[in-house]
Amino acid sequence: MPENALRTLSRADPTLGSAIKILGPCTLKRGRGSPYESLLSAIVHQQIHGNAAAAILGRFKALQGGRYPTPQELLDVPEATLRACGLSASKQMAMRDVAAKAIDGTVADRRTLRRLTDEAIIERLVSVRGVGRWTAEMLLMFTLNRPDILPVDDFGVREGFKLLYGLKEQPKPRALAEYGQRWAPYRTTASWYLWRYVDHVRQQTRSK
Repeated sequence: MPENALRTLSRADPTLGSAIKILGPCTLKRGRGSPYESLLSAIVHQQIHGNAAAAILGRFKALQGGRYPTPQELLDVPEATLRACGLSASKQMAMRDVAAKAIDGTVADRRTLRRLTDEAIIERLVSVRGVGRWTAEMLLMFTLNRPDILPVDDFGVREGFKLLYGLKEQPKPRALAEYGQRWAPYRTTASWYLWRYVDHVRQQTRSK
């Protein structure tokens, strides 16, 4: 992460700056996957443990020799085959909708989405079954590398804010959005530090 981003955040918000000093440089990695594949992965991960999701994804990709199926290939896979991978009926429907909307262009490729605003992309993606604003924001942050995303509904971001700013309870999404305006245009980086600050506090608590 460019040093000027960290300097800008620290100058705009000394409290966040203290977390930056504690946690060190931002190591947020740039994503390179396709939006289509990222959405399929996100749906598989919904409401289950990461290890279980990884196992299901492994079986799902094994259907095509270890890669994600193309949208048409996914639409052609029988329901029983997907169920054998560990995918529930609701997740199957969501994933098939991702495939259908990849074919019709709603779930576009990186090059196409790169030309759209954050909100325009979110509007497109939330039309997909099983994809809400949070999932769309994660795709913006970790697949499309958008620098100014603040997922105000994310539990970890709100918990990090509560801990860092010494609050008794998590901030409401609207209040966090208003406060976070001072972090623009680097709200993705600010979010990363709030996530990591939760981990930091937990480690400190365990070490006592």
